Amino acid sequence: MYQPEMESMPRDRLDALQLERVQALLARVYEGNPAYRRKFDEAGFDPSSLKSLKDMRRVPFTVKDDLRASYPYGFFSVPLHDIVRVHSSSGTTGQVTVVGYTAGDIDRWSDLMARTFASAGATADDIVQVTYGYGLFTGGLGAHYGSERLGALTVPVSGGNTKRQVQILKDFGVTVLACTPSYALLIAETAREMGIDPRELPVRVGVFGAEPWSESMRHQIEQELNLTAIDIYGLSEVMGPGVASECECQCGLHVFEDHFLVEIVDVDTLEPLPDGETGEVVFTTLTKEGIPVVRYRTRDISRIIPEPCSCGRTMRRIERVTGRSDDMLIIRGVNVYPSQIEQVLVGIENVAPHYQVVLTKRGSMDHVEVHVEVADDFAFDEVRELERLQKRVKAEVESALAVSIAVKLVEPKSIARSEGKAKRVVDLRADEGR
Repeated sequence: MYQPEMESMPRDRLDALQLERVQALLARVYEGNPAYRRKFDEAGFDPSSLKSLKDMRRVPFTVKDDLRASYPYGFFSVPLHDIVRVHSSSGTTGQVTVVGYTAGDIDRWSDLMARTFASAGATADDIVQVTYGYGLFTGGLGAHYGSERLGALTVPVSGGNTKRQVQILKDFGVTVLACTPSYALLIAETAREMGIDPRELPVRVGVFGAEPWSESMRHQIEQELNLTAIDIYGLSEVMGPGVASECECQCGLHVFEDHFLVEIVDVDTLEPLPDGETGEVVFTTLTKEGIPVVRYRTRDISRIIPEPCSCGRTMRRIERVTGRSDDMLIIRGVNVYPSQIEQVLVGIENVAPHYQVVLTKRGSMDHVEVHVEVADDFAFDEVRELERLQKRVKAEVESALAVSIAVKLVEPKSIARSEGKAKRVVDLRADEGR
C-alpha cells in the first residue's frame, strides 16, 4: 500500500471521516458556489441538516449538463487565481466540461495515482510508460504525476505512433504500461507486425482504464502481452484517473473513500441501492477544492462488492464498469451494452476482439448490425467457412443478448483502431434522416 494508514483505516473511523468531510463540503459549496446554492435552495435542502451519511439521499444530484451550462469557469468553487490547471472532457457528445485544479488538488491527485500504481503492484523500482494522451485529457498527466510521486522512472510517451511505442517498451525495459485496454491489444498486434513477440516484452503490469472492458478481454491482453492487467477507474468531472483501482487480487476496484463518497442508485427511481445491487454509480468529492461535485451521476453501471478484500484494504470495492446508462442500446425492448458483445467475441475462435455496433434506419425502424473482424490467419475468401463462422458469431451473440441481431464479418484491420478510447458504437441514424 502507498498510504497504508488511510487505505486500511478501520471502517468506523473511515465512515466518521467521510461524514466530517461531506458536511464541510456541503457548507463550503453552499457559501462559495452560486450554482450549488441555487440547486440546494430549489430542492429545499439545508446543508446544515445533514447529520448522517444516510441523509445524502436528500441532497440533489449533479449532472454533466450542470457543468456544461456553466462553461467554462462558472462551476468553480474558488477564485480563478487559485486555479493552477484546467482539464476538460473530449466533448464528443456535446459541449465540453471544464474542470479546475488548485495546487492542493494536484498534490492529492498525485498521491491518489501513486496509490493506483502501488495497488497494481508497481514500486519505485519500476519503469512506467504512460501512453494515455497528454493535454486537456486527464489520463496522461494524471498517470505521469502519480508515477513520479511513487518514485518510478516515468516515460511520458503520450498517445500515437504505435511502432515507436513498441520500440520504447522493448529498448527502455519498460515494466509497467499505462494505456486504454483496446490500445494494449493494438500494441500487441503492432509488435507482431514488427516481428517482435509481444510476450517477450519486459512489461509485467498493465494499468488500463478510460473505457469499459470485459473479463474476457483482460484474459486476452494478459495472454498476448504476458502481463497482469489491472483495471483503474476515474472520470474528469470527479478528478480524472485515481478515483478507484483494482489491487493485485483483481476482484473489484477499491474506491479511495477518504476522498470520494460512492453511492449506487437505481437507474429509474434514482433511489440508493444496498451494497451488492447493480445500478448507476454516483460520486461526491470530499476533498477537491477547485470544482467539487456533489452526488455526481456518472452514468456508469456497477455495484458495490460488500465482502472485504483479502489485500487488507478496508475501502469498499465496485465491480468493473459493465457499461453506461447513456451508452445502453435498447434493441426491441432489450437493454444491451457493447461490453456484452465484446465478452462473447473474445471467446470465439477465428474472430478478433475488434468490433463496432452500427446503428442505421430501415424505414421507420432502427437497425442494429455488429461488424466483427475475422482473425489475421482466417481465410476470408473461403465463402463456406466465412458463412459458417458468421452463423456461429450471430448465434452466440444472440444467445448472450437474448435478442436477434445482424452480424457482418469484415476483413482483418478494416475497423479503425483508436489510440485512445475505442469507438464501439457508430450511430448513422441522424445522417440517414437528412
